[in-house]
Amino acid sequence: MPPKLFEYIDMLDVTLICVGKLKERFYAEACREYIKRLGAYCGITVLELPEERKSASPSRAEIDACLAREAEAVRRAVPKGAAVIALCVEGREQSSDEFSRTLAALSQTYSKLALVIGGSDGMAESLKREANLRLSMSPMTFPHHLARVMVLEQLYRAFSIMNGGRYHK
Repeated sequence: MPPKLFEYIDMLDVTLICVGKLKERFYAEACREYIKRLGAYCGITVLELPEERKSASPSRAEIDACLAREAEAVRRAVPKGAAVIALCVEGREQSSDEFSRTLAALSQTYSKLALVIGGSDGMAESLKREANLRLSMSPMTFPHHLARVMVLEQLYRAFSIMNGGRYHK
């Protein structure tokens, strides 16, 4: 069995903040499975924040105003003292091993992590700038509902790597 990268003193609290409601049953089932698995490694909370309503053909100014309101809701949802990871296409790409090491390093300073997935229009630039880390899962664009499943899976994979588990192989 590979060595553990990180010995837990206290359980890390992870909050996944998602703008937009998860409607598709198959995405919800996948999320529930990874949330259940993550419970062995960390405290995990998934928060759904409502996506701001826009007109049928919104202007750039209307979209930016909606993103700003969503960003304020995200800021209120971030647990006090948490490191924030903004998931965005222009963020830094990491392998699963690198992500595991990033989480282990953050957990040496922070007892809480908040990962943020924006809505269908993305995330306000101000929120991205304020994050401790901007992380990209790929240069490809994914539906934010699928991104939620992917982030939960990568969190589980990262914790498995940290604990010398076999899942990530």
